[in-house]
Amino acid sequence: MSDPGTCRDGGTGQEAEADGVSPYAEPLPSCTEEEAQSAAKQPPLVEGMGIDFSQPETCTETLTRVSEVFGQSEDALERPGELTQNNEDRQENEETFTAPEGREDGEGDEQENTEPEPNEYQHQYLGLDFSQNLQMLTGSWAEFTQTPENYLRGCKWAPDGSCILSNSADNVLRVYNLPPELYSNSWDLLSEMSPVLRMPEGDTVYDYCWFPKMSSLDPDTCFIASSSRDNPVHIWDAFHGNLRATFRPYNHLDELTAAHSLCFSPDGSQLYCGFDKMVRVFYTERPGRDCEQRPTVVKKQGQSGIISCMAFSPSQPVYACGSYSRTVGLYSCEDGSMLAFLPQRHHGGVTHLLFSPDGNQLYTGGRKDPEILCWDLRDPGRVLFSLHRNVSTNQRIYFDLDPSGRYLVSGNTAGMISVWDTLTAPPDGNEEVLRPVLQFQAHTDCTNGISLHPFMPLVASCSGQRQFSWPGDSDDSDSDEDRMMTSSDIREDNGLVLWWVGPLGSTNEQGQEEGSTA
Repeated sequence: MSDPGTCRDGGTGQEAEADGVSPYAEPLPSCTEEEAQSAAKQPPLVEGMGIDFSQPETCTETLTRVSEVFGQSEDALERPGELTQNNEDRQENEETFTAPEGREDGEGDEQENTEPEPNEYQHQYLGLDFSQNLQMLTGSWAEFTQTPENYLRGCKWAPDGSCILSNSADNVLRVYNLPPELYSNSWDLLSEMSPVLRMPEGDTVYDYCWFPKMSSLDPDTCFIASSSRDNPVHIWDAFHGNLRATFRPYNHLDELTAAHSLCFSPDGSQLYCGFDKMVRVFYTERPGRDCEQRPTVVKKQGQSGIISCMAFSPSQPVYACGSYSRTVGLYSCEDGSMLAFLPQRHHGGVTHLLFSPDGNQLYTGGRKDPEILCWDLRDPGRVLFSLHRNVSTNQRIYFDLDPSGRYLVSGNTAGMISVWDTLTAPPDGNEEVLRPVLQFQAHTDCTNGISLHPFMPLVASCSGQRQFSWPGDSDDSDSDEDRMMTSSDIREDNGLVLWWVGPLGSTNEQGQEEGSTA
């Protein structure tokens, strides 16, 4: 197990304008070594504990024709496992958690979902209510004002829903616990959240992800993978914030190189890392430099550019890779062979992609690209519909699907949050533009991060972007139009916010009403 890496001053490299290259280019000066600040959520683990997992079965089926695999009937497709309820907080508070007014625990699913016929994933429907603006519960703002020019760059719920992870321009990964007041009748006592863990990376964070089998009941599974410029892939302990292990990729010159994207396999046995024209696969139980190399370009044919994002199909042994060269490819889990190369439809480099829960659709979005495209994987290359959003910068703008696959939620550069109901898409798939069912102003700055809670009607969003001063023509002029625009003139909104997306009204209001009528 390695010691925590050194940190550097906050800030990121200037984002590149050209496609096919990483948006991070300029190195930053190093500073003194800094220990990771942590607040223990459990008694300390035994010193020297490493990552020790049994070797799950790997993908064994090789796909030769994607259309044949994804063209099977829904009954023939392997059904993804149901969401597990292994969250310690949820188990302890399962009986005390009361849904807001108009919905009792375990009821309301049938009432909420009345439009189309329920599919096999409808049991995962959370009773989400997007008929009105979301209700803000709490958030974190002061934490991101301690460093000059700091802003958030994404957030992700833990697989068991117990906490949320954020990334920011000061190169610190922060973990926030789910506020316990959400489980009780004390919503009026919600205060600003503070991180329980801070994990400083050495340089600009390229990507980060949770271990997919993470459970708060098993500390061995609570860890995070992250990659930053000029550093190996780090494995952080999500209970104490210390560095548990490293994966060290080297290039053909035997020089350490940083991964631009990260993604664990669904069973957690492998960690996939994206590089320029290359995907490297590490085994989770064997930290170090040993890995499998899977080129995405063979004999000048294939997917070029830096692999910027990856995702795994929930129903087939297939993973998708997005590239800064504006392309998307589908690959076999068994040997990494390319199964399909989707047409180049994006205007900018692909920065995020997601499979639908049934594995039949793939959603992709890019930088400086106003569209999220929905691809039909039963007929690779066919676009079912598109979703329009405002993305006018190179910044990665995340989007997310609810566990049933019905609602897709995304922010945009103007601070708006948009929600689309994918079940209202035309059945013939004629590439129509799907209109959002809800749009509202969530932040006054770029809303770059969106993450839906795995089992509660909660949405986490984060905002912020790099701000620049605008010099005037003359420093001596008293005119407001001519003077230099300073940082005090720029209205920043750097914060992490939790939103309630169930029926309006909170449990504490219910308790007050019941007390007044008694």
